[in-house]
Amino acid sequence: MSPLDRLCIDTIRMLSADAVQRARSGHPGMPMGAAAMAYVLWTAHLRHDPHHPDWPDRDRFILSAGHGSMLLYSLLHLSGYDLALEDLRAFRQWGSRTPGHPERGATPGVEVTTGPLGQGFANGVGMALAERYLAARFNRPEATIVDHYTYGIVSDGDLMEGISHEAASLAGHLKLGKLIYLYDDNRITIEGPTALAGSDDVRLRFEAYGWHVQAVDGDDLTQVSAALDAARAEGERPSLIAARTHIGHGSPHRQDTARAHGEPLGEEELRLTKEALGWPLAPAFHVPDEVRAHFARVGARGAALEREWQARRATHAHAHPAEHAEWTRWLAGELPADWDRKLTALVAESEKQPQATRAVSGATLNVLAPALGNLIGGSADLGPSNNTTIRDAGAFAPGRVEGPNLHFGVREHAMGGIANGLALHGGVRPFVGTFLVFSDYLRPSIRIAALSQAPVLYVFTHDSIGVGEDGPTHQPVEHLAALRAIPGLTVIRPADARETIQAWQTALPRRGPVALILTRQKLPPLSRERARRPAAGGGEATAGVARGAYVLSEAAQGVVPELILIATGSEVARCVEAQAKLEADGIAVRVVSLPSWELFEEQPAAYRDFVLPPRVSQRLAVEAGVPLGWERYASAVIGMTRFGASAPEAVLFERFGLTADAIAARALALLGRGVPRSAGA
Repeated sequence: MSPLDRLCIDTIRMLSADAVQRARSGHPGMPMGAAAMAYVLWTAHLRHDPHHPDWPDRDRFILSAGHGSMLLYSLLHLSGYDLALEDLRAFRQWGSRTPGHPERGATPGVEVTTGPLGQGFANGVGMALAERYLAARFNRPEATIVDHYTYGIVSDGDLMEGISHEAASLAGHLKLGKLIYLYDDNRITIEGPTALAGSDDVRLRFEAYGWHVQAVDGDDLTQVSAALDAARAEGERPSLIAARTHIGHGSPHRQDTARAHGEPLGEEELRLTKEALGWPLAPAFHVPDEVRAHFARVGARGAALEREWQARRATHAHAHPAEHAEWTRWLAGELPADWDRKLTALVAESEKQPQATRAVSGATLNVLAPALGNLIGGSADLGPSNNTTIRDAGAFAPGRVEGPNLHFGVREHAMGGIANGLALHGGVRPFVGTFLVFSDYLRPSIRIAALSQAPVLYVFTHDSIGVGEDGPTHQPVEHLAALRAIPGLTVIRPADARETIQAWQTALPRRGPVALILTRQKLPPLSRERARRPAAGGGEATAGVARGAYVLSEAAQGVVPELILIATGSEVARCVEAQAKLEADGIAVRVVSLPSWELFEEQPAAYRDFVLPPRVSQRLAVEAGVPLGWERYASAVIGMTRFGASAPEAVLFERFGLTADAIAARALALLGRGVPRSAGA
């Protein structure tokens, strides 16, 4: 190691330690221990241009061990990204560009939001899949415009989390040879040595997954560099480079201890560490001129690589103008003109007879997939049930791409993390599917998608006790409320075929994640003959779902309703039936379909008041889920207050009071009336 290399590495270490100490919060040990191998990667192997952080063919870098965020911030600053020394001084402070864990969108050069361990590992698998798909679609012999690697630094904790096991298994199966991870093998977690909780051989485990595995001294720059070269040369398998490092490297009393992991070194230990490394005690955040000059050359190298790629891009654009225009549109996340034109015919066809909304969703997917071209995804081994297969299109296979379908296997958690990587790579639009009850298995990934505003489309089917005989283990009751609790996630539960198709039309233009909640059982097509839209000047007419809620069936003769029935999904049709029963008793009732709380809350107050007039205080919400949250819209709720049961669907809806008769009876009680004369009719 040259004196200049040592100086650069110690700069990374001390910038990280100084920032954590100034914040009096953070994780100094990992950046100090991993600094050497990260330095080799960033200065000699990673293809990136700090002045064009969104260069499409850059290598992706993921710090899966997001607690070591100061390692990444130090590298970004030194490399010349738009991240000033003042930003490092503001580490973990309100409004800073250097939050406690890396956040996509907060800091230039941060590819994905990490921190929950294992998430970044799975994201990288998604990014490698996106690269492979785009390369297969657009590269030509005379002009390769998609040819990059996905690198990451993963920790002991990442490799303990179950999501990494799932993602590693799939990556090995698909032979993602452009995925390369440096494993920060420091053998320390918060509680102490990793031996406290595990004795498995990580290297043998990854070999069993089908990975190319190497072991190096993480402080030996020559070994690390040679391992990275070998990983790229391997090509056929994803690579794990197990780099033996020392957490808190250089700290006289904290190196190789758990205390280096999650707390500042302290003023005295920081002073001793600087003395041990021969580092000036003052000023804090010191960057030697030689280090700045060296990293400037790294930036110049990246700029040259980007210019060379621009020349290849120009060749591609000239030789293949139509395909190049498509590639540009995909990267921009733009939808093609008239992308949903063919859905009009699908609406007409879908309304001829009752259909499960999962089936209508599958038909919609298969109309849209050829029109968009970049829809990519699949299910956690439930494609036939979720209707998430693009027909006659082929699938990802080991070492090659035969089509856009992804077989995730029974790996819901990894599926969610991989989808985030696909979305944040750019160029493809991912969708994933499973039963709604299993959304719990990928909830952490959904949360990160919402935090990152990753445009992932979730297809959650078997949405209620309508699952029937499979029983309470497969009947979601609390899941709608749980998903609605995630800020930034749009949840849509359509009531029939028309709403399901509109849900897809609404979801795809949105920039953040969307969850479609769909039925197993068939639902009747709903009549819109009594639908009501705002009068002129009261807001634009709309196709229902796009605005979150709408008046599906107005009170007879347009009189002011005494009561509003509000529902989502399969319960909307039951409310329409209840409306007829109540009208037979002379009660004016409005039925509102409210498929998406989030979309409805985005509407102007005038529109919300039109749909749910404040003067109508008696409102009954009906949904086959827990009532939590409905108090914002309704004065009473019919919902599920316990788990379901194993029985046919019709029996369950009757037993749990979700029939038209039960709704009508509850409505009368709310109005202070007796039992309806039409009960049981």
